[in-house]
Amino acid sequence: MNFIARLILFLIINFGALGIGIILMNDGPRTDWYLNLDKAPWTPPGWVFGFAWTTVMICFSIFMAKLTDTKINKVLILVFTFQFILNISWNYVFFNQHNISLGMVNLIVLFALITMMTFTTRPKEKIYSIFILPYFTWLIVANSLNGYILFMN
Repeated sequence: MNFIARLILFLIINFGALGIGIILMNDGPRTDWYLNLDKAPWTPPGWVFGFAWTTVMICFSIFMAKLTDTKINKVLILVFTFQFILNISWNYVFFNQHNISLGMVNLIVLFALITMMTFTTRPKEKIYSIFILPYFTWLIVANSLNGYILFMN
């Protein structure tokens, strides 16, 4: 499979994850529960989340398409699958179930996985490792937002 085909596949998978996450959060950001939480002063407006996740998933798809160009690496696919599950489940755990603590654990594990991917692939992929940096950066922001809510509510 060539790079473009792999890129399209990862775009479908990653944007599918975002779509499933939206369904699982069950209108979460507009609920009284969320609106009444004490949120971090640096919480961005709602549109930033959509822009950030769109950017993250486009870049992450490029990153994954490049990483899978030589042969199927079972460990990489396992890590990708686990991050996929964590990415989707956070929406359900946090917004639907209102479990801030488990949401925090979820984000910490997701951040650990993406950190591992960021630093273990960098020497080998050089320029393409830039494409995972938006995910890495956004997870720092997400962890700070979730952590603030956890400790202030």
